[in-house]
Amino acid sequence: MRHFPEPTAPQRSTRVAGLRPAPSRLRRHHPNFEIREMQGWRSLEAEEKLSENGWRKEQQWALDMGLPGADSITDKSIPTFARGELPHFAGINTFLKAPYVENVRDVGKYDAAVLGIPFDSGTTYRPGTRFGPQGIRRISALYTPYNYELGIDLREQMTLCDAGDVFTIPANLEKSFDQISKGVSHVFSSGALPIMLGGDHSIGFPCVRGIAECTSKRIGIIHFDRHIDIQEKDLDERMHTTPWYWATNLPNVSPKNLVQLGIGGWQVPRYGVQEARKRGTNVLTIDDIEKIGLEKTAEIALELAWKDADAVYISFDVDSIDCGFVPGTGWPEPGGFLPREALKILGLVAAEGLCGLEVVEVSPPYDTSDITALFGLRVVVEALGSMVAHGKLGSHRHMIDKPVSF
Repeated sequence: MRHFPEPTAPQRSTRVAGLRPAPSRLRRHHPNFEIREMQGWRSLEAEEKLSENGWRKEQQWALDMGLPGADSITDKSIPTFARGELPHFAGINTFLKAPYVENVRDVGKYDAAVLGIPFDSGTTYRPGTRFGPQGIRRISALYTPYNYELGIDLREQMTLCDAGDVFTIPANLEKSFDQISKGVSHVFSSGALPIMLGGDHSIGFPCVRGIAECTSKRIGIIHFDRHIDIQEKDLDERMHTTPWYWATNLPNVSPKNLVQLGIGGWQVPRYGVQEARKRGTNVLTIDDIEKIGLEKTAEIALELAWKDADAVYISFDVDSIDCGFVPGTGWPEPGGFLPREALKILGLVAAEGLCGLEVVEVSPPYDTSDITALFGLRVVVEALGSMVAHGKLGSHRHMIDKPVSF
């Protein structure tokens, strides 16, 4: 998927905004009134309103960059060398086949920038998440930029780039944390929304630190996980079980604005529980969420994360999902979210806008048929799609009052 750098204003989906679209010719003549009132039919109509300009630009770019196809090819939009989205099985594995920004000083030309953080030195049992960014990028070729239910097309309604990977230092937590914070702060200061592909969950602290140092505004965090991850140290280091202890020590990141969804099971160290109680964080278990429902969960999460805050950051650990759906992770735990439950909540909370998003703990060496990496990909596009649909992509820019420059 080729996203050209000309900025475009985010467009609001009439379905997501809660507005019923005006009856089209197709809808007026549909014989079944009940069917035409359902989302499936409204989504058919919503597609008609989407631009195709971005796709036409990509096709022309592919021809210019890849040579016109052989004389025997009747579809003259097909080049000789694969460029852009098609065919899905060919090309270079950037995220959603977005353009690779060789010079990272150009990320500010885009609405959002993906950066990989191939780091698993904070892992305490099953390593392998250093290959997470590769795995997510590889399977992202399977996707298109269009979502049927939301009625949005990321190619047409935003610009996206892939900034490559942060240069992490194997076996050195603190130097890697400094590299990560510098990379994230650079992207955030540029105005692009930083999207981080981990990596183990220890990266949560340096990612939030990278954003927090660029603003005097307050940041809330919504954290999807089975593990509480707020103890001070693990094995005498700041490991993947400790990010929120250190993040909520930052002056503009309050533990009162940390909302943790899905915590529970047999892998929650008591040290972290004690710290969460001391700091007054907000924890909802799967049982809590089942009782109150997905919409109410999102409402509570937004209320608590945004209370006296100026922006919200999302940290999504794939092990928050029941391990039957995400085998490729370091600490699999049964009894977590069903995928559609977590995606529903994610879409609802992202609709208010984000200042950053991280997806962590995708571990391809333990994965089966790329399904965990696929879910990590889905988290990113679900959040982006919700922000675009609600006109909130770019809403983080008002926070950037202390930008860094390198």
